[in-house]
Amino acid sequence: MALPKQAEESIVSDHEPIAGKAEDEENSQTELPPLINMKSLLWHGGSVYDAWFSCASNQVAQVLLTLPYSFSQMGMASGILLQIFYGFMGSWTAYLISVLYIEYRSRKEKENVSFKNHVIQWFEVLDGLLGPYWKAAGLAFNCTFLLFGSVIQLIACASNIYYINDRLDKRTWTYIFGACCATTVFIPSFHNYRIWSFLGLGMTTYTAWYLAVAAFVHGQEPGLIHSGPTKMVLYFTGATNILYTFGGHAVTVEIMHAMWKPQKFKFIYLLATLYVFTLTLPSASAMYWAFGDRLLDHANAFSLLPKTRWRDTAVILMLIHQFITFGFACTPLYFVWEKVIGMHGARSIAVRALARLPVVIPIWFLAIIFPFFGPINSAVGALLVSFTVYVIPCLAHILTYRRASARQNAVEKPPFLLPSWTAMYAVNIFIVIWVLVVGFGLGGWASITNFIRQINTFGLFAKCYQCAKPHTISAPPPPHGH
Repeated sequence: MALPKQAEESIVSDHEPIAGKAEDEENSQTELPPLINMKSLLWHGGSVYDAWFSCASNQVAQVLLTLPYSFSQMGMASGILLQIFYGFMGSWTAYLISVLYIEYRSRKEKENVSFKNHVIQWFEVLDGLLGPYWKAAGLAFNCTFLLFGSVIQLIACASNIYYINDRLDKRTWTYIFGACCATTVFIPSFHNYRIWSFLGLGMTTYTAWYLAVAAFVHGQEPGLIHSGPTKMVLYFTGATNILYTFGGHAVTVEIMHAMWKPQKFKFIYLLATLYVFTLTLPSASAMYWAFGDRLLDHANAFSLLPKTRWRDTAVILMLIHQFITFGFACTPLYFVWEKVIGMHGARSIAVRALARLPVVIPIWFLAIIFPFFGPINSAVGALLVSFTVYVIPCLAHILTYRRASARQNAVEKPPFLLPSWTAMYAVNIFIVIWVLVVGFGLGGWASITNFIRQINTFGLFAKCYQCAKPHTISAPPPPHGH
């Protein structure tokens, strides 16, 4: 079975033509989008709309169910303000990544390098612009982040299905969904997520508004308490979970590379984030309003809502979406592994799928060791997202354009909203300092403290994390003798 061709636009052709570039199709680096047919309509996407759906769908997966938990840790005001703050901060760093990708690809295409059978990844952009040490840092943080991002999806699958069928414990469900998610090895690249991205966003939209409506229908119970924030550990644990929410950048370069015209990506992430606000803010606020401090012991929002066909529908839709998000997180790892073992250029989907399987095994194993829904999001946000999504892109942008000649010859100039290089540097430096102090420093301390507390409470390889304890009927007292 042949791998579909990747239809990519040449970056350099839209900015600066290459002198003497061959006119014949054999040597051209530009392919037109595939003709419209059912296969291309459902399978082979590369438009601006595909990229928007991919970004929006990838942002709101299982974290939609943990944001109410974060609100209970931080309080309503902080939860809303930090969502907006980190949403715009994440959109800015996604913009920086897109600029650096375009710069890297433009330079390579001027050297007549073709990317027809090669998917560019973030660590390669860092290597081409800043050298091998930056490549190593990008590779380490990105791969680790994607690894644990995939782990989180498996944990979320087991946690969600338990609310429909509790005859099996969550660990057993993790075994089952690990096998199901392993089938993502057959999806060649981000070109092929068109229908999945579209459906995925519809599923999370339904779930978000179900949470909001169900919370208002449930209402507040008598004596309900909204005490957050009460402890620094809880406050910064919640803050890093929100930091993680808007940190889907680990797949930004791969999504761009799947576009027919990657230079149009620049503001797509911002538009996706604005839509995500319409899902996360109402659902998290409504759930915290309705349940208050009860959420502190329920990391999964589904656990507090009554079992109805509406809730079961939301659970099933989230399960499907988490399968899709697992594929989003794992696909860049598949690419890296293919490049390591020399299989990235293989044309057969079956051969590539077989080569990818070893990537799934450690993800499966880690999901069984650390089944802590909620706390693991915060730990990943503080220790990995801080660098992958915020610190490294900002520093890489500063260093790439540190010389006047680089700024003068830059393919992408500063945006119209911030038309000064100095202003861009100031924003980048602010983000680096903020994230290192608040996200990595305080957030790292808080999330690790909370994570260790979960281990001490439930233990590693927990069979059923935060499951409802079975009701026990005490035996009647023995009859008194006369």
